[in-house]
Formats: sequence, structure tokens, C-alpha cells
Amino acid sequence: MPHADAQSNVSTNGRTIRCRGERFRVYLDRDTIQRRVDELGAQISREYEGQCPILIGVLNGAFMFTADLMRAIDIDCEVDFLKLSSYGAEKVSSGRVHQLKKIDADLDDRHVIVVEDIIDTGLSMEFILDRIQKEYRPASVRVATLLHKHEATQVELPMDYVGFRIDNLFVIGYGLDYGQIARNLADIYILDEE
Repeated sequence: MPHADAQSNVSTNGRTIRCRGERFRVYLDRDTIQRRVDELGAQISREYEGQCPILIGVLNGAFMFTADLMRAIDIDCEVDFLKLSSYGAEKVSSGRVHQLKKIDADLDDRHVIVVEDIIDTGLSMEFILDRIQKEYRPASVRVATLLHKHEATQVELPMDYVGFRIDNLFVIGYGLDYGQIARNLADIYILDEE
């Protein structure tokens, strides 16, 4: 039996869903995502052995990836969050980045890993890295992103931990939204344009 939320914005039927009147199909299933997150967590654990890195999750989209990545890291680590806006309710980034929540932790002399759900133009990440370097004196800063839209990237960025390189696709689920809904889906979906 298909499930629909109270506003009927998202309904699911196996490998396809409808969201805001458009049809999406599974692109990365939950098992594939979890395997890759576990691999990234193991890599971070090896590279930061004996240290205590701090993960800075970028809200709202990266909250699921940040939580799963943190659980996959088997050394001491901390977490904090910041919040930006560059999409609003649109499918494509506006290119204008606004900071809505600042980092609360002191990052001076800390090993920082900025955790993002998706890097497309790279403008948001460029903004974050610039802010961290100007406002703090971190020992190091690395970037972890679940998804990288390599064709859409407009700026040179360090991307130390990349879950999946994808084409320039509109994706939802696993924290990624369509006008603030569909974040709760366990799989990642793309538009089904059949």
C-alpha cells in the first residue's frame, strides 16, 4: 500500500515516489549509501588516529550524513553545525549564500571536517571554508561531501572525502529536500523523466 504524508506532498510506491507532483526513482539505495558512509568513516578513523577531529555539519541537508558518518568513525570526535541558505524552495542554487546559524564551537587549533550533503557549484563550501579560515585558526580543515556534482562545480575546492560523484541531477532524500520536504526518505532519488 503506497504511503502519503498528511499533505500528500510525498507518496511512495517501491522504487518510485511522487514529490510535489513530480515522479522520482531510486538512484542510490540505503544499503549502498551506508556502505560508502562506513568506508568514509573508516578512512577518517585511520587518518585521524590519536586525534579528536570536529565535524561541522551543514544544516539542514547534511544532518543525516553527519550523524551516520559520526557513527562510522571509531575514534573520539565532536560535532557542531552551521546553517546556510542558497536554494530556498528551488531546485537550483541561487548562487547567493546567506549564513543563518554560526558555529558555536571554538575551532582554534582543531582538526575540522566540514560535512556537506552535496557540493554542486561549490559556492557554499567556498563561503564556509573562507569563514572558518578568517574567524578561527584551525589546525587543519578538510571537506567531506556525500555527493559531488562535478559538472556543476564552478570553483576549485579541496574535497577530501567524497561519497559519490554524480552528474548534474536534481536529487532528494537522505537529508536532501525539495522545498523542505523529502529529507526523511532513506534512499536518494532523482527525477524520473520517462
